[in-house]
Amino acid sequence: MLDLIAVIIVIVALVATLAHVGYLALLNSAANKRAGGGPIAQYVRSRWPIAGVTTAGALLGLLLTGGSGFVDILAILIGGGSGAVAVKSLESTQKKYKTDS
Repeated sequence: MLDLIAVIIVIVALVATLAHVGYLALLNSAANKRAGGGPIAQYVRSRWPIAGVTTAGALLGLLLTGGSGFVDILAILIGGGSGAVAVKSLESTQKKYKTDS
């Protein structure tokens, strides 16, 4: 049962981290196509390390889900933490550049 919970939490965390990576990629693409998009592209470049570390953490959590009880708890902590950081980073980036159009 703990294994199933760990897998679900880590998959949700992986989806969150990939959403963050995807949003940064879209924002970077749009910034590179627009005149005056340099500051946004620079901001995106500063956020890539966070996106990479959280994605790596979620993938590590996914690798750990096949273990025993302690390893499953470790997977939940690593994956869940990575997902939480990715969601907070995604929200802060969206809040900074969101438009109502």
